Amino acid sequence: MSLLSAVAEFLKPPPPPDPDLSKALGRVAELVDPMLRVAPGFERHLATPLRHALGYCDGLVAALPGPVDISRHAFATDPLVHALFATADDIDQMLGRSQAVRDFLAEPCSWEGEHFYAMFAARRQQKRQFGMARQGDVIRNDVPQTVLYFSGQTLIEPNCQLDNTLHGLRCKALESLLRTFHDHVDVLRHERDGLRADIAIERAHLTVLRGTSGGAAYQVATRHLAELDARLRQHAEALLPDHLLAALADYLLAPEPALHLSPVSVAVDRLGIVHDGPVDDASVSTLSFPELTARDRRLHLAMVARFSREEARTAVDRVRDQQHRFVLI
Repeated sequence: MSLLSAVAEFLKPPPPPDPDLSKALGRVAELVDPMLRVAPGFERHLATPLRHALGYCDGLVAALPGPVDISRHAFATDPLVHALFATADDIDQMLGRSQAVRDFLAEPCSWEGEHFYAMFAARRQQKRQFGMARQGDVIRNDVPQTVLYFSGQTLIEPNCQLDNTLHGLRCKALESLLRTFHDHVDVLRHERDGLRADIAIERAHLTVLRGTSGGAAYQVATRHLAELDARLRQHAEALLPDHLLAALADYLLAPEPALHLSPVSVAVDRLGIVHDGPVDDASVSTLSFPELTARDRRLHLAMVARFSREEARTAVDRVRDQQHRFVLI
């Protein structure tokens, strides 16, 4: 390369930033700490970790099963949908009470198709009971059983276009990661403030000891105060923008502990009774689904589902009518 070409290459303006990366950097400052923007090399230090986190969120959403049809018909024909709800009416209640669905149906875009998509999430629950079961040629009614059921059914990012739903879920996945780190920063701040209060108390106590007893008690209090001071310095240093930036970069390069899917497989019959081991029974189905671990550390079954727009609209109207009747009574 000639000297002229080298100079021209050096003076060439930098390429425009990746729109997704620029948006992600803005979310970092918004959701984690606005002071991060003043840290030296904010964009340079976070560019690679954020690209990694964005790719991880893309893979996480792509790993969600579905779209799975959830409807009254599916409740009767799909073992997984049958296990997710106690009755078919519960599907209508979920749709009718979902604020996300209500907001979606109020938008003109809800008329773009006969169906819409959303992420379906629910918490897996189990309870123990005694029930009837065949043991050989004998039917017993005191057999211990485990019953599978689900609670907290929730819909996220409803949209007529599947691609729009998936894009929204990828954005929410990154947001979940950033909010988790923000929670970590809040804990550090809370501990720092607690240490400041402890130090103030210990200094007052030390003043009393200096004027009264001294001796061994004074030495113990002095060492304790030094330990508190050292811990306070550590917390204060960890909360400096450049240290937070380095910690966030490491966190985004290894997001798996904060947000991940775990495969689950369980064999249940139509009554929700769990069966262990091989079962020669047509009424028993093996359900396979992933469970999502996110900010609150609770496990949620997660999948992409498809719903009828008209069934959802009818469900919303029915629940609204039930609520009005309740208020009138």
